[in-house]
Formats: sequence, C-alpha cells, structure tokens
Amino acid sequence: MRISPEQKNPKNDLPKLLYVKRYSMELKSKKKWGIMFQAFVIMIVLLIPRTLIDILGYDTVPINPVVGAFITGAIFTLAIIFTGTFTDFKESEKTGGDLAASLKALYNDSRVLPLTDEAPARLFRAHVRDLHRAMNRCFKDNCWNLPDINREMDKVNNDIRILSFANVAPPLIAKLRNELGTIDKMTNRIEVIIRTDFIPAAYALAEVATVSVIFLLLFVKIDPLVEATVVFAVISSMLIGLLFLIRDMDNPFEIGDHTYADVDLETLDYLETYFDEQDAADAARQCS
Repeated sequence: MRISPEQKNPKNDLPKLLYVKRYSMELKSKKKWGIMFQAFVIMIVLLIPRTLIDILGYDTVPINPVVGAFITGAIFTLAIIFTGTFTDFKESEKTGGDLAASLKALYNDSRVLPLTDEAPARLFRAHVRDLHRAMNRCFKDNCWNLPDINREMDKVNNDIRILSFANVAPPLIAKLRNELGTIDKMTNRIEVIIRTDFIPAAYALAEVATVSVIFLLLFVKIDPLVEATVVFAVISSMLIGLLFLIRDMDNPFEIGDHTYADVDLETLDYLETYFDEQDAADAARQCS
C-alpha cells in the first residue's frame, strides 16, 4: 500500500505528518520481516509435534547420507525456482521509473512543439495524463486492465496523428511515436509477468519437497533435544520462508498490506504532482 502525495506532504498538520512517518516505518518493517514472521509462526506450531515425537521416542530415522541428500535436493529445487522469479523481479523493478520517464518525455515534448494553435498539444497532454491515471489505477487496484490502457494509448496515438497533420517536424513525430512504443512494450511485458506463473509444475514440486523434508525432520533422531529443536527450527523456517518469498515475488506488481516483495512505484505516484505543477505553470503563463 503506497502513500499518496497528499499524505506525504501534509500542510500545517504536524500530528498527521508524524502519523504518516510512523506508518511508513511500520510498513517498511513489515515488508522486511513479514515473511520471516509467518515462517516463524508455522515453525513454532510444527515444533509441538516434533517435541512430542522426540519425547515419546518415535524419532527413529537415523541421520545418513540419504537424508542429507534429500534435504539438499529440496533446497536446490527451491533455489532454481527462486533464481527464475528473481530475474523477473529485477526486471520489474525498472518498470516504475521507465514508465514515468516515458510519460514525462511525452508530456514535455508536447510543450516544445512549434504550433501556432496550442489546442492539439493541450489535448495531447490531457490524454497522456489520462494514460498515466489508468496505469496508476490498475496498479493500486491490483488489476492490470490492458484493454483500458490500450484505449488510452489509442487516444495518444490519434493525437500524434493530428499533430503530424499540423505539419510538426517528422523527427519530433518519430520521437513521440518511439516513446509511445516504449510504453506499449512495457505495458505488455507487465501483463505477461502478472499473468504467467513461473513453471507451475516446479512450484508443485517445491511444495511437495518442502512438506516432505519437514515431515522427514519430524522423525529424524537427533540428540540431545535442544540440538534437535534448533536443527528443525532453522531448516523448516528457512524452507517455509523461501517458499513464501517465491510465491510473493511471482507477481511483483501485487501492491498492498498483504504483500511483502513488490516493486517500488513511487515514481509514478510523484508524476501526478509533477503534471499538476506544470499545468498550473502553463495556466499562469496564459493568464499573464
């Protein structure tokens, strides 16, 4: 859940500012430790049957190379899936800044076009802002509506066609088309990342392997009890936490309090404030 520009810059409202700062710190802490806390809670619950099994003497599976190889294989499987999702996640981290840069370039380029009538350029900027709002709305609603975004891009594309009929220099028209094409490419890439799971069969294998390792560790004979508890707690919490992290990273654009690994789209939020400032400056120049 991101904080709006109005929340981040409250005027003459110190209590609200302190609340927002405290909320931001709590949110950062939750993002950092949330998954580990969930894994820790599940591990604590699993320690109950593990302790009972140890006390009752049902821990009869000896530690041998086969057990070690099985645990290593489960961790290796999780590492392979984590590598795949991490690649998409790192690519997605660039999305907010790249989209903001392209939208800002479209907006500012339209302000330097050599036009005698500014009406087409103002309409162009209005449609760029509509496109920006559609993207922000999709991110905040956790619903990437590509058809709606494509309709907004069609409006911008039609504005570029009108500008070409107004005898704007071809290099400027080409630059506007290139920026719009870049935005189109990124929006389609976001759609693919959100819609596509990373090898569903591998996820199922990782879940089965994690459950199997934890079930095996319940019956592995380790003496003394304290050592058995520490080994079980470390391995189980690590496997569970890594599995939760992979699941969360698979959709890096899922924004909200219930997510922990999502990309920073604050740059897109700030762009709304930038556009408001520029529109206000243009209005002031027209009135003067």
